[in-house]
Amino acid sequence: MALFVIGDTHLSLASNKPMDVFGGGWEGYVDKLREGFLAVSQEDTVVLCGDLSWGMSLEEARADFAFLDALPGGRKLMLKGNHDYWWNTASKMNRFFAENGFSTLKILHNNCYDYGEYALCGTRGWFYEEKGDQKVFNRELIRLEASLKAAGERPKLCFLHYPPLYQGYTCPEIIALLEQYGVEACYYGHLHGGSHRLAMEGKIGGVEYRLASADYLRFRPQKIAE
Repeated sequence: MALFVIGDTHLSLASNKPMDVFGGGWEGYVDKLREGFLAVSQEDTVVLCGDLSWGMSLEEARADFAFLDALPGGRKLMLKGNHDYWWNTASKMNRFFAENGFSTLKILHNNCYDYGEYALCGTRGWFYEEKGDQKVFNRELIRLEASLKAAGERPKLCFLHYPPLYQGYTCPEIIALLEQYGVEACYYGHLHGGSHRLAMEGKIGGVEYRLASADYLRFRPQKIAE
């Protein structure tokens, strides 16, 4: 039973924002995702680091959820990205998934999930694009700490949409929480194309950081534990 991560699938199966228009590595990205998931077995867990669907509502994102649910992987943990406009309350999302038979899709939000001895924690995170909205920032800190606290004393892996650090930028409050709660590794998305070069990876302050956006991984989920 392996653990994988990938973010930023940017699906648009029922809306008109296909990423193929950007060309390059995004051409045929839906087929690339389908092929990339062949490395995943039905017993595995996949964490999806936000920006999953361009749908503006749960209903508009239904086809994208159906695509994700049908991919290999018995459990897919979804966290919010800045373009997940369909995101709603956990109860509404879980009810929608149940009503549509999307049995593999789970919400990672103010909670954590078990994976062997590890706890899988996460939230959207914070980025300069939020233009200094202190209320949003404070909520993200609260959500991240709630997820980390839910893990108790177990070893922790953390998943964010926004990078907590990259060249020329750090979010010290989020980094402090990751270090305070002893997070071993943090995986994040959001950076695309030329922005890949800004990513900071490796062990920093005791935490291992890794970029997991789909185009960076060539649309193949990255195995991080087995």
